[in-house]
Order: sequence, then C-alpha cells, then structure tokens
Amino acid sequence: MSTTTSNRESTSSHESTLCRDADTPGADTGGGADWQIAGQAWSHAASDWAYLFEPYARDAIEAVFDLVGVNSQTRLLDVACGAGNSLGRASRLGASVAGLDASAGLLEIAARRAVGADLVQGDMFDLPWEESFFDVVVSFNGIWGGCEAAVAEMARVCRPGGRIGLTYWGAPERLDLLSYFMTVGAAGPGVSEEIVSLATINVPGVAESMLADAGFEDITFGSTQAILEFGDDDIAWRALRSPGLVLPSIRHTGERTLRRQVLEAISPHRHDDGTYRLSNELIHVVARKPS
Repeated sequence: MSTTTSNRESTSSHESTLCRDADTPGADTGGGADWQIAGQAWSHAASDWAYLFEPYARDAIEAVFDLVGVNSQTRLLDVACGAGNSLGRASRLGASVAGLDASAGLLEIAARRAVGADLVQGDMFDLPWEESFFDVVVSFNGIWGGCEAAVAEMARVCRPGGRIGLTYWGAPERLDLLSYFMTVGAAGPGVSEEIVSLATINVPGVAESMLADAGFEDITFGSTQAILEFGDDDIAWRALRSPGLVLPSIRHTGERTLRRQVLEAISPHRHDDGTYRLSNELIHVVARKPS
C-alpha cells in the first residue's frame, strides 16, 4: 500500500469537540466539522505527544497484538491511530496497516513510523472503508464512553471471524495521572464534565456491552502498566500539555498558571533528582466477530 493521507467530510453527531478521534474520545455538538476542530487541537503539540506521551501504550500494544494474532497475513486498522505507534509495530510484524485520525499533525508522524500505511484524516464515526475489509481492528485509548457508534463502524469494517482490540485507562485509584486529569479538568470550562463522561467506559459492564451490542463475542479482558517517565519539569510539562484536551484549559487559565498547577499536581511522583515516574493501569479488551 502506498502512504495516503486523505480528508473526508463527516455528517455524524458526536458528544464533544475535544476528541481528535484518538486518545480522548468525544463527539461533536451537531456539526460535521467538529472532528476537524478536534483534530486541530490534537495537532497543537503533535511532536511532543508522539515522542513524550504516546509511548505509554507500548506494553498494551504488544499485549493486544499477541492476543489478536497480528502477523504477516494480517490486514489491520487502527482507529484514532494518533502518531502511529501501533501501526509502526504492526508494520514491523509484517501486517498491512491502515489508520484513521482527526489530527493532520499526528498523521504526518504516523506516515514516517509506518511507511506505506493507508492513512486517512477523518471521523471514526464514519469510516471510509468497505465492509469486512480488515482482519483486525484496534483502538488504543481512542474509544470511550459515548462511542458506541464508532464501535459499530469498527464492527462493520471487520471481517467475520476477525478480531477487535481496545484499551482505556483503568480504575482511578490505579492512575498516577489522576491528579493531572483533575487539574486540567478544573482549569477549563466544561473540561471536567467531559473527562468524567468519557471515563464511563471503565465502569464495569460498559465496555462489554459496547462490544456485544456491536455483535462481537468471546470478550476477554486484561491489563498492563502504562509508564510515563520525564527527565525534568520542562519535559514533563511538554508531555502533559500535548493532548488536545488540554488546549481549552491552557486558553482559559493561561499556560504559565496551568503549568504550575499541573507540576504541583504530579509532584508526589517527582524524585529527588528532579525526574518523574507515573504508573497507570491500562485495561485492554479483545473480542471476535462471529464467522
């Protein structure tokens, strides 16, 4: 496959404009261009996201790929693929890969990580591939509460007998990032409510129901640890300001003030040498589409 980055108009309705169709899901408020607004937000610090934050999912990617059996015979789609961390790994395993994200900035990096990938800038609620096209469909922290229609789209493009794999943050008491999310949420209008709404996927039974309602079966769960390590305050802030969901809080509160608040929030995870280590539970769930 040659590398392509296309842009497809959408008319679907979501729940928020913070989602880039990647690590913070959401929906729009009724306009088809809202995924594009979200994509712009997730492009505001694309390199910092790609190289300082996104590597948190590496262990989860390995776990999911082992469970769904990614190999040289696999045609794989990553929905909300971000900067292509998983696509690069799938490519090295020999798979034929495709990815969709709302952020043009992140897709530019994904194209370098997965040379030859079929990359589309667009809306995860309106996937531009035909039915039963992929053997495996995945989304690493791209599917959240309220994304049932996106899961249905993933089911549509997954072949009978194919597999799906999703990840999302685990229980709050097992997230060192919790204080960060709470601080960012408190700093921007409506951001806290957004984060709480999206996190409903980790309520027991919600993810299982989303998959079952889309027609998947043989649903199994597991978890990995997502580790974030930062060498100093500047690197920590660059990483933690990079998600698109942070941009409204930066604009509302001011970058200098929010930086101070975020670094204070994560200070319990700062070591004497000025480095940081934050450990977080990442849940993964895999399932099969009936043959």
